[in-house]
Amino acid sequence: MSFDRISWPRTTDRLTLRPAETTDLPAVFAVRSRPEVAEWMPDHPTSYDDWLLRLGRSGAVERMLVMEAEGTVIGDLYLHVQDAWTQAEVKESGAQAQAEIGWSLAPEHQGKGYVTEAATELVRICFEDLGVRRLTAQAFADNGPSLRVMERLGMTCEARFRSESLHRDHGWVDGVVYALLRDEWQARRRA
Repeated sequence: MSFDRISWPRTTDRLTLRPAETTDLPAVFAVRSRPEVAEWMPDHPTSYDDWLLRLGRSGAVERMLVMEAEGTVIGDLYLHVQDAWTQAEVKESGAQAQAEIGWSLAPEHQGKGYVTEAATELVRICFEDLGVRRLTAQAFADNGPSLRVMERLGMTCEARFRSESLHRDHGWVDGVVYALLRDEWQARRRA
């Protein structure tokens, strides 16, 4: 997914959102490598060079946006637009129809509504600018702050998988999937 279909940067009341650049990666690493952030992330990067290699292999940099407050990178957003599962005869109609979103934020900026503010704009971008029809977000079921963000966005918990996710410190834990449809989002905006 390329971000070139969108005019950047995007601003909210307090934040600037834009695609990550190479010069942003040290700041993103500084956030993601902190134990309190990494607790609920897929990995806990401890070596900048190894992290860069993993980012390059996975293509994650192409799906990363940074959140800036007053010119400082305070976290990042994840956006992965993908094709919906379809039957062969309607495959073209499912192209780029859904997306997965996610986020991480430096601890000193948590609890101030920054993720909700940034994710609200990301949802708008997905539905209005990219034409996505369905958004999902996944988390460990015990990651209360992320679950609250999903609920503030109007997302619905569609699934809770019992002991499905292996956490590096907590063992086998529940995982959840939340989703939001464009029609639901539009109805909320009109209300």
